[in-house]
Amino acid sequence: MGRFGCRGDTPESRVMEKFIRVNKRHRRALEGILNSTGVFRSQHQILMFIADCPGVSQKELAGQLGVSTATVAVSLKKLEQGGYISRIVDPRDNRYNQICVTEKGKKVAQWSISIFEEMERAMFRGFSQEEFQLLGQLLDRVYDNLETFAPEKEDDRRKANAERF
Repeated sequence: MGRFGCRGDTPESRVMEKFIRVNKRHRRALEGILNSTGVFRSQHQILMFIADCPGVSQKELAGQLGVSTATVAVSLKKLEQGGYISRIVDPRDNRYNQICVTEKGKKVAQWSISIFEEMERAMFRGFSQEEFQLLGQLLDRVYDNLETFAPEKEDDRRKANAERF
C-alpha cells in the first residue's frame, strides 16, 4: 500500500517513502547526539556558519540559510542567551549588528562540525565516486523539477483548487 492508503503503489511513492525515511533517520540520529549540548540542530548549523563567517549580519545569514530573518532572529536570540554568540554594532552602519561566535560557541561549532562529518562518512560508507556523482545528479534533477512545480504556480493552483471545492 502506498503513502496515501489505497491510492496505489507507484515507483514515485516508494522512492518518496524511502527519501522521507532517510531524512527522518538522519534527523533523529543528529538530534540524539547534538541535543546533549543544549543547542538545537538548526542552531548548530547557524553556529557553524557564524564560526566560518564571523561578523555576518542577520540578513546575510538568513539569505545563506534560505530562511526568513524572523526565523534567524529567534535562533540568534537563544544562542545569545546561551552565551554562544554575541552581537556587535557594525561600525560602518549603526542599524546593523555583526554576529560573532564566543569561545563557548567556537567549541560547540567545532564539535558540531566533527559530528556532521562523522555522520556524512557513515551515511555514504561504501559509495564509489560514480555513485556519488550519480546521486548528486539525480538530486539536482529532483530539485530542479520541484523548482518548476512550486512557488510561481502556487497562486494558480490555489485558485483552481478553490474553484474545484
